[in-house]
Order: sequence, then structure tokens, then C-alpha cells
Amino acid sequence: MKSYFNRRGFLKKTSLAAIATTLGSEIVFADKLPRKYLPIAFGEKDALKGKNTDMIVQGDKPWNVESPLNLLDDRVTPVDKMFIRNNGLIPETIDIKDWTLTIDGESVAAPKTYTFEELKKKFKHYTYQLTLECGGNGRSGYYPAASGNQWGQGAVHCAEWTGVKLKDILKDVGIKSDAVYIGYHGKDLHLSRDPKKEAISRGVPIAKAMEDETLIAWQLNGKDIPEFHGYPLRLVIGGWPASVSGKWLSRISVRNKVHDGAKMEGHSYKMPKNPVAPGTELPTTDEFFRIIESMPVKSIITFPKTGAVITSGEILPLRGHAWAGDKSVKKIEVSIDFGATWQSCKLEAPVNRLAWQHWNTSIKFPVKGYYEVWVKATDDAGVAQPMVIPSWNPGGYLNNACERIAVKVG
Repeated sequence: MKSYFNRRGFLKKTSLAAIATTLGSEIVFADKLPRKYLPIAFGEKDALKGKNTDMIVQGDKPWNVESPLNLLDDRVTPVDKMFIRNNGLIPETIDIKDWTLTIDGESVAAPKTYTFEELKKKFKHYTYQLTLECGGNGRSGYYPAASGNQWGQGAVHCAEWTGVKLKDILKDVGIKSDAVYIGYHGKDLHLSRDPKKEAISRGVPIAKAMEDETLIAWQLNGKDIPEFHGYPLRLVIGGWPASVSGKWLSRISVRNKVHDGAKMEGHSYKMPKNPVAPGTELPTTDEFFRIIESMPVKSIITFPKTGAVITSGEILPLRGHAWAGDKSVKKIEVSIDFGATWQSCKLEAPVNRLAWQHWNTSIKFPVKGYYEVWVKATDDAGVAQPMVIPSWNPGGYLNNACERIAVKVG
């Protein structure tokens, strides 16, 4: 199908009437379409006829792989449908018998090292479903384009992690009263292969590190963590950018200041403190930027895939997931008239804190034609997803605009 719109869905040199002709269908509720937005239109095939099993490769050195939203339909994300975001290269050698975890830093009573088996034997095991989302998920929606992988909305998953609580380890080591942050260190290789450089070394405030759900994990969905997801040991922190969940974990430093490792500098995983005009270049200092912490409220439609074609009078089931960083989601609504009216959906409570929540509903469309189904989540503080892409930022972070799919009723 010929494209009549640019990367932001803005109008090119055509009209809604011309697009309706191309679609072979009237655009129902066209008068409610947000200003400058165009229908997302259809591919060549009916999305309900068959399932696309292909993941989207954003890059292979390092590996960065995205899941199409329809592949995220499972309540617990299977490994083969989980996005991969790596900053460095997988360690060349991994020997589980020699793997250790060291806790050090300015704010520990004394450094302490645990073998892999000691961790498993000494501390109680816990299992949580935790939502991990790349801070740049949705980056491709920003214009002008921000630097980094041009993610759609599939750089998110909610899987089941098993391990020990970081706070139990820190209590065993002993931390000083001046502790304010933790920073992780992994054995992944810098792209330059320079052993003196770390590919990524991020962290979180001590309060987040001490939460019950912050795990040092060795199992993913009941099995050993796969190589690309951090085998044999990973720090897993739900609700915040997935970049704080360090892979191939070998050391955690308890700091008396904000951690200053790789990818904590510049505007990496940071947002401007105040709105800026698209394309603005800012000095990369704390005066202008804040570190991203809890992720914003967000939702996705996992069934049906965009491009669904149904017959007149047919009821269309809809379902998906929603999450809200450290908060919970309290309301899910869908619209078929570009946000003029909204219909409430059934929303389940999370399995545990920081797990995504499942929603579902069904829709009967009034007449034949082209429709878009939009979904909007509202968190427990009353903050709702914006209908349009939020304020541009240099890193292309935190795009939590409403997700939408195309449906044709014939």
C-alpha cells in the first residue's frame, strides 16, 4: 500500500478522502481524528489469518531485538518472545563453578564475596513476575529522530524471575548509614574489547535496591537464565528502565554518592528537567537533566494484531497488558472514535507488585468501515497516558502515548 504519511503519522500531500479510497472503506469517525494524525492503515494481509513469529532485529553487535506486540500476548512472556537490549558483548567464557558476586563500595562495612552456590544456599529464594521495559521503548515515534535504537513499542516484557533479595545480601554484608546508591558491574565486554572499559554500569538509589522485589536472579521462567539475558546471574529491578537490571552480574558497589559508571553520564537514560523544543541540544549536566527512575503508565494491545479484518456485526475481542512503573494501573479504557468517547475494560490486579496487569474487553462496531482502536491506561495517582507523543527529548525516552491498532469492518 502506498504510504500517505510520514514517521509521525502526519499528513503528506493527500487527504483523508484519498486514503479512504485507497483503503476501500469509509473512515468511521474521521471527524474525531486528532489534528495532523492519519490512520495507521493496513498491511497487505488480514492480521487475524496466521501469526507472525518473527522478532525485529534492531542490531546484532551488540544484539538488540524487539518483539512485535502481537507476540507479547502471553501472560508471562516466554524467553523466545522477550526483547534483548545489550550494550556490550556476551562474555567469551562463563564458568559457573568459578562465578562469584562481590559486594563492595564506600558504604559497606567490608567487601564480601559469595560463590554462586553460596548465594543459593545462604539466602531464601523468591520468585516474582517483573516488568522490564527499555527506557527508549517507543523511540521511533519521536521527530526529529533521537539517537539510539529506533524501537517500536515491543521493548518490554514481563517474565518470572527466581533468585534472592538484594536487601538480604546487603544486610548480611553490612552497609553504612551514608549509603545512597548501588551500582552494578557485569562481565560483558565493551564493544572496543578494551578490558579497562565497561559497556554499562548503572544503578539505583539505595531505597529501590532494598525493595522486596529487587532480586539477584539465576532463573528465568523456571530455567537457567539464557546467555543473552545475563547467564548465570542478573540483577533484576522491575518498574524502572531495564538498563538498571545488570546482566552477567559479578559485582555490586554500595556508594555514598550517585553511581558514576558507564551509561550514567551525559544524557544516557536521562530526561530534560524542563520541556525543550524538538531538536534542541542541551549541555549534558545535572542542571538540565534528571535520571529516569520509575517508568510512566503505559498499555499495549496484544490481540488482535493491527490490520484485523472482520465482518459486519462480528464482535471483536481485545486484550493486552498495562503497567505503571512503581505504581499500579487502576483503569483501562478503549476508544473506537479517536478518543471522543471511551469504554472501560476489565482489568486484573497484578500477580505481585511490579508485574504488568492484564486487561480485556470486546467491541461491536456500529457500521462498516475503517476504525482504529486506541487503548489508554490510568495509574493509581490519576495520571493517564497521553493520546499523542509526549514532549520530545534528546534520548527519545519515555514515549507512553496511547497504542492503537487498525480494524476494518466489511
